[in-house]
Amino acid sequence: MNANAPEPRGVLHPRLPHGEFRHERRLPGAALAGLIEHYWYVAWDLRGLPPQTQETLPHPSVHLVVEPPQARLYGVHQGRFERVLEGQGCVFGIKFRPGGFRPFHTAEVARLMDSSIAARDLFGTAADRFEAAVLATTDMNEMAAAAEHLLLAHLPAPDANVERVASLVADIATDRSITAVEQLCERSALNARALQRLFKNYVGIGPKWVINRYRLHEAIAQLQQGQQADWVELALSLGYFDQAHFIRDFRALVGCTPAQYARRLQSTG
Repeated sequence: MNANAPEPRGVLHPRLPHGEFRHERRLPGAALAGLIEHYWYVAWDLRGLPPQTQETLPHPSVHLVVEPPQARLYGVHQGRFERVLEGQGCVFGIKFRPGGFRPFHTAEVARLMDSSIAARDLFGTAADRFEAAVLATTDMNEMAAAAEHLLLAHLPAPDANVERVASLVADIATDRSITAVEQLCERSALNARALQRLFKNYVGIGPKWVINRYRLHEAIAQLQQGQQADWVELALSLGYFDQAHFIRDFRALVGCTPAQYARRLQSTG
């Protein structure tokens, strides 16, 4: 639980122009590593400064988020997530592995898509004690320890489908050659309909969406690294039929074209 997690992908503005911004992550202990991806903490101090908008393209994961007035569980968010940061504040979260929330929830995770429920609806009064413990400290290790205490007290029975789904999503995230659902069908030995049911049940959204989201994460990461982009080549390498479809999807989610996004990065670098 002491190790730091890898740097996040999907954050559209990695460097805020002014103020203090703190982002920390911790990996879970061994008993929860199959279900939890990491714990995260964000704090900001913009007192006396203009508000700032932070934007992300969320991953196919459920999050338990502690922020007044109530700790809540959030399902997969399909669109761009926007949050206006102002004054002083902080948020702590638990990011479940894709598929890792299903054994806790005991219902199709797709029911939470683009929505949320109170943490106490799932964990009862233990959620209130967990929330109080998190809000009583600014120490990330203490917050992570409170999360471990909550989750271990409600540890579900082993479910082989969790690792099966998590492995498929990890393959999508790391293997750029996966650009079509048919490729996942071959890897999983499932037909398209069965794979769709599995993903909706455990991940909370279909496999095609997951593929498209991670290919766009890849495009954003390349632009943030300052790589000179050949848009046609990039589109084709990410599995798009042509440049126009890539630009359309990018603009729909990010709010601007890839070229405009690259220029914004340069102007704030």
